[in-house]
Amino acid sequence: MDSSIQDFMDSCNSDNSCSLTTNSTITTTNTISNTLVGSSSPSGSTTTSSRYENQKRRDWNTFGQYLKNHRPPLSLSRCSGAHVLEFLRYLDQFGKTKVHTPICPFYGHPNPPAPCPCPLRQAWGSLDALIGRLRAAFEENGGKPDTNPFGARAVRLYLREVRDLQSKARGISYEKKKRKRPPPQQQQQQQHHQQLPMQLPLHLHHHHQHQLPPPGATQ
Repeated sequence: MDSSIQDFMDSCNSDNSCSLTTNSTITTTNTISNTLVGSSSPSGSTTTSSRYENQKRRDWNTFGQYLKNHRPPLSLSRCSGAHVLEFLRYLDQFGKTKVHTPICPFYGHPNPPAPCPCPLRQAWGSLDALIGRLRAAFEENGGKPDTNPFGARAVRLYLREVRDLQSKARGISYEKKKRKRPPPQQQQQQQHHQQLPMQLPLHLHHHHQHQLPPPGATQ
């Protein structure tokens, strides 16, 4: 097994998102800037961004190595959605997510009480995150959106199929949680605030407000 793929698998299974890694030390390429990687005083958002950029660069470098090791060798310009699917299926053999088959007694069981011989696969969330990073890296490296193999319709359909299959087999839901709507009273308060007229600054009231005469005075 190629050690870079093994490193990738270890990263996939130690985190919720896949991260392709290489044997060599992370280096900066001419096509990807390193300005987001380091910061003198990183905040939470900067740290998250740097981690994402690091993962994206490693994923891109290792996918390029995968193309070189392809038989026959494959150039990026000739890479299509079919080759991306081939890559994803290749990674499946190193997965550690149990996906029950329909004949398994634990099919649809989120917490199986005993082991079973069902195959291990890459988790849908890991593959989805990986494709997202590779899709962004492709365009950052000069690729055109309309020729991006990671955004091909076949890849989107494949990920959807994996999501649905694993959701049923593992008895879990991948649906995004819907945003809860505020109670009716809170909605009315929000609408009331939105309808309030703009308040003039305090120092402008003396010039724009009509001054009432004192009691008993005539106009």
